[in-house]
Amino acid sequence: MITRDKLYIGGSWVEPSGSSTMEVVNSTTEEIMGTIPLGNADDVDRAVAAAVDAFGEWSDTSKEERAKFLSRLQAGISSRIEEMASLISSEVGTPLAISNLVQVGLPVMSFASMSQLLSEFNFEEEISNSLVVREPIGVAGAITPWNYPLHQISAKVAPALAAGCTVVLKPSDVAPLNAFLLADIMDEAGIPAGVFNLVSGPGTVVGEAIAMHHGVDMVSFTGSTRAGKRVMQLGAENVKKVTLELGGKSACVILPGADYSAAVAGGVSMCFLNSGQTCSALTRMVVPKSALGEIEELVVAETVNYKVGDPFDFTTRIGPLVSAAQRDRVRGYITKGLDEGAKLLTGGAEQPEGIGKGFFVKPTVFSEVESSMTIAQEEIFGPVLSILPYDDEKDAVRIANDSIYGLAGAVWAEDLDVAERFARKMRTGQVDLNGGGFNPLAPFGGYKQSGVGRELGHFGLEEYLEVKSFQR
Repeated sequence: MITRDKLYIGGSWVEPSGSSTMEVVNSTTEEIMGTIPLGNADDVDRAVAAAVDAFGEWSDTSKEERAKFLSRLQAGISSRIEEMASLISSEVGTPLAISNLVQVGLPVMSFASMSQLLSEFNFEEEISNSLVVREPIGVAGAITPWNYPLHQISAKVAPALAAGCTVVLKPSDVAPLNAFLLADIMDEAGIPAGVFNLVSGPGTVVGEAIAMHHGVDMVSFTGSTRAGKRVMQLGAENVKKVTLELGGKSACVILPGADYSAAVAGGVSMCFLNSGQTCSALTRMVVPKSALGEIEELVVAETVNYKVGDPFDFTTRIGPLVSAAQRDRVRGYITKGLDEGAKLLTGGAEQPEGIGKGFFVKPTVFSEVESSMTIAQEEIFGPVLSILPYDDEKDAVRIANDSIYGLAGAVWAEDLDVAERFARKMRTGQVDLNGGGFNPLAPFGGYKQSGVGRELGHFGLEEYLEVKSFQR
C-alpha cells in the first residue's frame, strides 16, 4: 500500500488545501494499491505562483547548466528502472518486459536526448539586419494521461526544462503514483524550488484550473479528443498557447507484393501493444480484397501467440486494461461490432478463460469491416483489430484517410519506394514503412483531430520557445 498525502510545490512536499483523497487500483488484482491527495484550484494557484517566482532565475541559466540537470534526472530514473517499471505495470497493467523497455526506457531517452540536444541547438540566428532569438515561453502546464504515464510526463517536462520553462504538472489520477516517484527523483537531483511542481487531482478541477490560469503561459495536453477540445477552449480565454496530442485510429496498409507474414506480425504487434491502450495503435488493417482470406488466416495464427495474463509473468503479452470502466467500454465496442455485422475471427466480449480477477479483455479481431462501422471510426483503446478490404490503391488511400484522426500509420509494400509513395498520400503525422522502428528524436503528433503541435526531438523543444527579433 503506497500512501501519498502531499503535493510537490515550490521545492517541498506540502499539505494539500483540502482533505480529499483518491484510491489507486491495481489493474490485475482489482485491489487498492495506493492513495493520492486530490488537489484543487487553490493548490494550482500555489503551484503556479511558485513556478512564476522560479522562472526568472531558471530561464537565465545557461543551456549547459540545464543539460547537466537533465542528465542527473536521466541518471536518477535509470537507477530506479525496476522500481518504476514494476509500479507502472501494477497501475496500468503493461507486461513488465514492456514496462522496462517502453514505459521507463523511453523517459530515460527523453531526458538524455534533451540534454544532448541542448549542446547542438542554436537559440540565436542572424537574418539580414536582425538577430532572432528563441526564449522560454514561461510557465508550462502539463496535463498527462494514464496509458504511458511516465513517458507522456517526460515528453513534456524534459523539453520544457531544457527550454528554460518552469512546470506545473497534473498527472493522470488513474495511474499517478509513478509521477510522485518522479517528483522524488527531481527533489533528489536538486531541482531549484518552483521549477517543477506536481498537483494531483481530477481533470475537471486541477486540469481546468491549469488550463485557464492567467499565470500559465502554455498548456501541453495529452488525452482524449473530447478533453483536448475543452483544454483548448479554456486556454483561449487568455490566448495562451495550447499543444494537444489526442486520439488516433491509425491504419496499417498492406499493399500487393508485400511480405504478408511480416506485415501481419508487425501490424498485430502495433495494435495489441500495451493491451491496445496506445494512441498510435494500428487498429485498422487495410488489406487487398484478393488476399483477404490469406491475411485473415495469418492474423488469427498471430493472435494466438498473444497470451493474456498477469503482467509480471514474462510469458504474458497482453495484460489487463487500466480500469473496470475501460474494460467495460472496450467490451461494449466488441458487442457493437457484432451488432453492426462485422465478422468476428477471434476473441469476443467474454472474460478470458481461466482468469477470474482483473480488467482483462480477449485480443479480438474483426474482418469484413466497413469504414462506416463504429469500430472503424471510433478510438476503442483496447486489443481490438479491424480488417478492412480494399479494391485498388485508390480505394486503399480512401479507407486509410477516412477518419477524423491522423496520428500514425504504417505501409507494407514490396520495397521502400513503393511504401513511401503511398505514405505521402496518408493524412497522418508519422508512418512506419515496412516495419520501420519508433524514433524518439523524430516529431510525434497528428493531423486533423489527433492534435496540434509536435513532441520529441528539436520539434518538441521548439514548442516551449518564443521567437523574438532585434532589428539592428
